[in-house]
Amino acid sequence: MGDEISNLMTNNKNKVILLRLRNNKSVRGSLQDFDIHMNLTLDNAEDISDNKVVPLGRILLRGDNILAVSLPDEES
Repeated sequence: MGDEISNLMTNNKNKVILLRLRNNKSVRGSLQDFDIHMNLTLDNAEDISDNKVVPLGRILLRGDNILAVSLPDEES
């Protein structure tokens, strides 16, 4: 299972992903890197909660704060 997740994340590097966090926030940004703990580095991140967009720049999210990850659709 871990290899499948690692492959999915690797295949989506430099693509925009959407994250749902424990604090009910939603964040989107370009996935730059990740580790085995699902700590993620995002570029051009934005907080898109509360129907407004707040630029965050480059951020590091701890994996234990992430509830869900939405990856872009694969191109056919």
